[in-house]
Order: sequence, then structure tokens, then C-alpha cells
Amino acid sequence: MTRLTMQSLAQEYLDDRRRLGFALTITGTQLMAFARFADRVGHIGPLTSEIIVAWAQGEATRATPITWARRLETIRSFAKYCAQTDVGTEVPDANVFGRTRRRLTPHIYTDAEITDLLAAARRLPPLGTLRPATYEALFGLIAATGLRISEALHLRCSDIDLTAGHLTVRETKFCKSRLVPLHPTVTEAMSQFMAYRQRLLPSASGDRVFLSANGTAIANRTVHHVFGRLRADLGWIARGGHSVPRIHDLRHTMICRRVLLWQEHGTEIDNAMLALSTYVGHASVSSTYWYLTGVPELMAVAGLRFEEFATNRGEDHHG
Repeated sequence: MTRLTMQSLAQEYLDDRRRLGFALTITGTQLMAFARFADRVGHIGPLTSEIIVAWAQGEATRATPITWARRLETIRSFAKYCAQTDVGTEVPDANVFGRTRRRLTPHIYTDAEITDLLAAARRLPPLGTLRPATYEALFGLIAATGLRISEALHLRCSDIDLTAGHLTVRETKFCKSRLVPLHPTVTEAMSQFMAYRQRLLPSASGDRVFLSANGTAIANRTVHHVFGRLRADLGWIARGGHSVPRIHDLRHTMICRRVLLWQEHGTEIDNAMLALSTYVGHASVSSTYWYLTGVPELMAVAGLRFEEFATNRGEDHHG
């Protein structure tokens, strides 16, 4: 009888999950890396906690407990799948390395930093080409709408309705589509960019909104590389829990600014947070509420809400 390799078991698991509609892009990459490791060291028999923990710690590119915990979490799902047919399978405890959902505080950009970023993008070489205009419009759109970088890069011209002043994000994270209204200033900026893009690349009108100078799609890693160069030139120092300010922090900044503005205007936060959660495409409103306690700029809002809660509860007890 031919012995099943860990790679063949892992591929079987991924195939089954993907038939159910799960993309498992990152998970699949990590799981196959584990499977190759297990086969390489000669692991035979059911999955054990020992081999899973060894891989989580031994081959992690960043040797931190939270990285180990997240890698362990990926393999736990696979182990549960294997346990259905092999009773000898061990499913390691989820808390071996601590919690996996410890979110680091983002870098909240100042108005000056965003202005400087867009100005630096505008100066990218070669001047007078589509490249500087593309990066200025890309970073500006993310800062204004809170789009994920992948969502922005996958936008097509047909997804933007400049007359109505909104764009459509299609089948993105969590397989959801959503309508994103644009501020009039954003609509105007995008109108100018699209007109400029049309002049330089008239034959690419039906393609993605953000293209390279030769009309091809821009890779995610290319955008991060350009952003990294601009960040270094601007000399930014990280104020959050990450080592450097990131593109994704533009999304965090937009969310925080919106909540702070609502607080200043006395907006009813609960209804507003539900709308914001839909706008930015969060899977649940709890992800949006995280900002109230996860970001220093919003701790005052969280404190006020707790004070209101405690006061109302006290009144209820004395009523």
C-alpha cells in the first residue's frame, strides 16, 4: 500500500475546501510549506503536536510568538480535517503560543504626511508620464475611501461612476461587493486622473483603472516597493506598533478620522459604526469597533461610551 505523503493530504484538504468556495490563498501556501517540511524530515503516521509546533517555530520567517500562533492556527484546521479519518491525529491547543488576534496599533497619518505623500508621488520619474499621476491618484483614493490596496488595484473603469459619484468594489475580501460613495473632491480628482489616463492610454479604456506606463496591470509588490521608496525619502518615523508606516495605515487613518469627526459632531455612534463597517467592507461591525479601543486617538471616545454605559446601568439599578 502506497503511503500518503503529507503534501498529498494537504492538497486533498485544500481541494475539498476550495470546492466549498474558500479561496485559501495564504492558508494554502502556508499549509503546503508545512507539508513539505513534514515530508522532508521524514514524518510518518498521524499528525502530531510535536511536528506542527516544530514547523511553526522552526521555519517562521519572523520568530515572534504571534507569528508562531498564526501558523499554528492554520495547521489546526488541517489537523481537525485529518482527525475525521485518522483517530491518532493530534490537534494542538490553540493557546500554545498565546492569542492570534493581537492587533498592532496602526500608524495614523497626519494631514501633512498625506499631503507630503501625494506630492512625492507627483514627483516620481519620469515626469510627464502616467506613472506619477497613477501613484498620486492611487494613494489619494485609498486615503480618502479606505479601500484595501488589492481592491484599488482591481478596480476597472466600469466600476467608477463619476457622474453619480461612487465606485463599486466587486467580489473582494469575504466575497462581498459594495458601493462606495465618493466625496466631491475625490470625484473631481479621479475625473482629472481618468481624463489624463485616457489621453496617454486611449486603447486601455476598458482595463483596470491603475495601469503601468505600458498599459499593463500593476502588481501589488510593485506598489509596496514604490511606497517604501517614498516613505524613506520622506523620513517618516512609525508611531504605531509596526516597524514602519504602511499603505494599509491609510485605510486605518480614514476610519479613525471619520469616527473622531462623528464624535465632534455628536453623531449617534452605534448607527454610524454600522454604516462605516459596511462602507469599508468589514466582515462584522466588531472589526470596526476595535478602533475605539485599539487606537490611542479614539480612547477618549471609548472612555466616554463606557462612562455613559456605567451611568445608565447605575440609574437602572437605582430606579
